[in-house]
Amino acid sequence: MSQASSPPQDRRSRKRLATRRTISQVADRLFRERGFENVTVDEIATAADVGRMTVFNHFPRKEDMFFDRDEEAREDLRDALNRCPPDFSPTEALRQLAHQLVGEGKPYVQFSARSQPFIEAIERSETLKARARTIRSELEHEVAAIMAAKVGRPVSDKDAHLAAGLLLAGWSVAFMAGHRAFREHNDSAKAAALFLQIIDQTAVGIKAALAGTPYVMPGATDS
Repeated sequence: MSQASSPPQDRRSRKRLATRRTISQVADRLFRERGFENVTVDEIATAADVGRMTVFNHFPRKEDMFFDRDEEAREDLRDALNRCPPDFSPTEALRQLAHQLVGEGKPYVQFSARSQPFIEAIERSETLKARARTIRSELEHEVAAIMAAKVGRPVSDKDAHLAAGLLLAGWSVAFMAGHRAFREHNDSAKAAALFLQIIDQTAVGIKAALAGTPYVMPGATDS
């Protein structure tokens, strides 16, 4: 009985993912052609041949269609922290993650002509800037909670929140600096190198700020 009911569920899942992908692709095309502020949810629904409520079932906000890789990035951060061995610094795990993501060519850390309209749209839109700040704040709290849990400290641990805050600030600076570098030099490799340089500098800063805590020192314990 359970085996017979499994394929339909798989089909529903695939259909849902396909619908989400279609909406995202249509929204991306319209945003690129006309600008984020000039496209309505109704227009996206019409172009994707779905109902307005279907769009909102997949993307609660119009901004979520713009930042459609947000969940992918969050999942990569979660995985890196959750897979981090107990005797390994979570800060170092995330530094290594940045190098891994660039090496793999993950779309959300690529610096290219294709990524420039995305950055320019954020720079022109107060709505998108506000959503980007919210995403960063949400990620900061999530990373702090995972870090604290990994070393057996409470979610409210101030050191975890300091580490996460410095980490997300560094990644934000690195991300924007990489895109500005590409805009100036039209060189993806140089932009990626600058991104990673700032990530590495951030790790050094966090290590100094949180010396003696388990967030930067493998095997460290509370004093």
